[in-house]
Amino acid sequence: MTTFTVLARSSRSAARAGRLTLEHAELETPVFMPVGTQASVKSLSSADVAGLGFRLILANTYHLLLRPGPKVMEELGGIRKFMAWDGAVLTDSGGFQVFSLAKLLKIREEGVRFASHLDGSQLFLTPELAVDMQLALDSDVVMAFDECVRWPADEQYVREATERSFRWTHRSHARFHERRKNANQFFGIVQGGFSEPLRRWSVEQVVALGCDGHAVGGLSVGEPKELGFDTLAATVPLLPEDRPRYLMGVGTLHDIWRAVKLGVDMFDCVLPTRLARHAHVLVPGGHLNLKNATFRSDASPIDPDCRCMTCQSHSRAYLHHLFRAGEVAALRLATLHNLWVYARFMESVRQAVREDRLDELDPSRARCATVPDSPGAVK
Repeated sequence: MTTFTVLARSSRSAARAGRLTLEHAELETPVFMPVGTQASVKSLSSADVAGLGFRLILANTYHLLLRPGPKVMEELGGIRKFMAWDGAVLTDSGGFQVFSLAKLLKIREEGVRFASHLDGSQLFLTPELAVDMQLALDSDVVMAFDECVRWPADEQYVREATERSFRWTHRSHARFHERRKNANQFFGIVQGGFSEPLRRWSVEQVVALGCDGHAVGGLSVGEPKELGFDTLAATVPLLPEDRPRYLMGVGTLHDIWRAVKLGVDMFDCVLPTRLARHAHVLVPGGHLNLKNATFRSDASPIDPDCRCMTCQSHSRAYLHHLFRAGEVAALRLATLHNLWVYARFMESVRQAVREDRLDELDPSRARCATVPDSPGAVK
């Protein structure tokens, strides 16, 4: 089911702007997804996220499988009703936890046995269970179950993991088409470590399944940044032109800009929300740590040119006080600002691609008010 259309292309790179139609949202690409791992973008309500202009978020199968579980999700009508979100949802299959929780698991051909990070209870996660959970959530985009290998890794193990990931993707794809009830879409995931031949082989196998979209996984796993981008540059041109391309878990503004130039359409990253929880707020040229004493009596907003609710209403001094006092309002206000920056930056990227001037866009100087009439702007 083709639901992706390329509307504009850059003449100086592989960048493209398009439209992706999902069951619960029509999206302009390139698009960034805030991460709502446990059916919540940390510190924000669903209304907050929608007010920033986002229509697609990412949630995680592994965490929601542990709590509240598939039965509760199905009984309550899926993740969108559960969290009062009227946009679209893409769910990570849990494959990343094979990487991030490596000390708590055992990998077998059938799947992965986890010791729950919550209480140590045993969970055996298979490609079939990962898909069943995502369908219980009624995700707009269901992701294949795969294995993400940490860098550096033994060459033989990378080969074995790449081949196993494809077998899991094949099983995920079969289960998806067996159990799907609504207009959900299925994305396959390309693995292969940092071996160009393995990446090429993985692309050929995954694309042959006829997926609705394709993700590039296994990057940003500890490798030098240029090695990751070299691998991405060698992989993206192999993917079909008529399907969306999703780079998983990579998301500084500069990284997004570079990846868009290579032809990537979709992004997610915890960075803007994680920075906010640690009192770091984005400004042109970098970020500020609002806990620093220098902001104790600073009456200026985070960024004088920003039109987010936080900058329109509060000073650096007030935010400094909230963080120092441990007030939870600090987390919300900083997160609203950081995600505003991301939302406006993605708008500027899309506009730059449409106008064929992406090379002129400087991510290090990204401003928060790039598009004054953006959804959620303070009038």
